[in-house]
Amino acid sequence: MTIRTILVDDESLAIQGLKLRLEAHEDVEIVETCSNGREAIRAIKTHKPDLVFLDIQMPGFDGFSVVQGLMEIEPPLFIFCTAYSDHAIRAFEAQAVDYLMKPVEEGRLADALDRVRQRLSEKRQVQEVEKLREVLAEVAPDAMNDFSGDGDAPAANRFEKLINIKDRGQIFRVDVDSIERIDAAGDYMCIYTADNSLILRETMKDLEKRLDPRNFQRVHRSTIVNLSQVRQVKPHTNGECFLVLESGAQVKVSRSYRDVVARFVH
Repeated sequence: MTIRTILVDDESLAIQGLKLRLEAHEDVEIVETCSNGREAIRAIKTHKPDLVFLDIQMPGFDGFSVVQGLMEIEPPLFIFCTAYSDHAIRAFEAQAVDYLMKPVEEGRLADALDRVRQRLSEKRQVQEVEKLREVLAEVAPDAMNDFSGDGDAPAANRFEKLINIKDRGQIFRVDVDSIERIDAAGDYMCIYTADNSLILRETMKDLEKRLDPRNFQRVHRSTIVNLSQVRQVKPHTNGECFLVLESGAQVKVSRSYRDVVARFVH
């Protein structure tokens, strides 16, 4: 899998330095370099790259303006590269894969590219499934019901492994497997891990789409539980029960979701 890449920076030395570091990664193909935001928008629309390394502070269009200028097309993945640390929160809000400080460290670059590879792999798997759906729908519509790529059996790679959460002016990178439970309060989610609780501005419906349903299940209209964190099931009245989690916390399972409990009863 080749990662078609564009480098954007108004400093030629920065581009040269990044080129040298990327030479160690054989799957990265640099298709264009740009020295300002306007050039970058044109190049991205022309080449349709997989990845863009994007400086933030540039004359005219800055890095965030480049991202905004691509709203009408499917954007590539972005890694922001900058000499300033105070743009990190805004970068992750723009759904950046990573935020690298200049001069770019080889280890941090390798980690960022690993995340890029994972995201591209997930994206291509989804695209392959959709293409197969289209072919089946045209030549064998009856086979669609038996299609193994159906949404009822989602591939694990479709779902998030890390979630970026902006809370209290900071960005927290939360390992999804460490999440114990999630409580909803309107358009806000309270994310509980073993040692922290964080507030995420997102609806439960949208968050559910990002989590693997084989691990995360709604047990109440306002609560999602990580099933791997369940240690005990305690029956309660009226067909309800409580799940005792690894931390000792207890979560009520309403009757509407009692089929979830069946996973633990054999």
